[in-house]
Amino acid sequence: MDYTILTQWHAQLMDAERIPPAVAAILLTMVVGIVTGPVAGNANPFFWLALDKLFGPAGDRLNKPHRPRADLMFRGLILTAAAVFLAVYTGKGFEALAGYGRSAGDALEIICLSLLITSGTVWFSLLKLYFAMERGGLGKGAYYALARSSRLDFSGSDDYGITRAAMGFAVRSFDKGLVAPVLWYLILGFPGAAAYAALAALSWRFGQDGFTKGFGAVPLALERLVGFVPSLFAAVFVMLAGLFTPTAKLHQGLAAWLGHKNRAPYAQGGFPVSALAWSLKVSLGGPVRALEGGARKADWIGPDDATAQNDHRHLRRALYINVTAHILFLASLLGAYLWA
Repeated sequence: MDYTILTQWHAQLMDAERIPPAVAAILLTMVVGIVTGPVAGNANPFFWLALDKLFGPAGDRLNKPHRPRADLMFRGLILTAAAVFLAVYTGKGFEALAGYGRSAGDALEIICLSLLITSGTVWFSLLKLYFAMERGGLGKGAYYALARSSRLDFSGSDDYGITRAAMGFAVRSFDKGLVAPVLWYLILGFPGAAAYAALAALSWRFGQDGFTKGFGAVPLALERLVGFVPSLFAAVFVMLAGLFTPTAKLHQGLAAWLGHKNRAPYAQGGFPVSALAWSLKVSLGGPVRALEGGARKADWIGPDDATAQNDHRHLRRALYINVTAHILFLASLLGAYLWA
């Protein structure tokens, strides 16, 4: 069979020379993250935290719930435009650093890309939660990083609710904090990856899982526009990881793609969260309380006969799937590089 057309299409879609630094950056965040833990108790990408520091206070002042929805959306548009503009030029700065010499440039490229993604810090946070639950002593310190990273208030939640949130956060961070920015880096370089990261960061900060009154609607809509296809890739890796996970079933994961009942809306995790829920036959989601205050009646996600009483054993399996999905993603990148 002649693979020339496929090879040309592959070359036009992405720059294969960016794959090695992408793989190295992922490995760097895995190792450093699991050793050091999250920065300031937040397991999201460092770039998200920087944008939160820069635009979070201004966004809080602009986000007045009593204002008309159209006014809030316009304010959100202005803030989003400013953040994306800054992100694109930050990405251009990263590109300039990456071009600084051969060895130094390669190292700087890997370090800069690692600022846009996350992996090991998520595992660190959830392992801390897992060991605390296993010992039977779930204090506030055990879920502090999860609360900050997911922007949820767990002070009134039971162990099951915290576990459901942790399982969902793990797979959502794999999608928004790793797969999507890496894919955009391969396609458009640092400006594309940084622009996506800015949209994902604002969606995380102001989108409120789709329960925004208008201010977070613009970054949510734009992030969905550029993040939907990467989320499908993330869901495939989560589903395939079920092949290597005890009690998980591939055919159950496939069922997550069929129908709409009990599937996660995009703003609440979309296909990746649904794939996890169906693969492990558990219920995720459910009512939560936002860190800003106020309850959210989030959807229940998972098969009708699934359990919502998820304990540390379910969290362990979700972590197993998450780590395996990372390995599969790395393998796919290496395969794409060999193909190119």
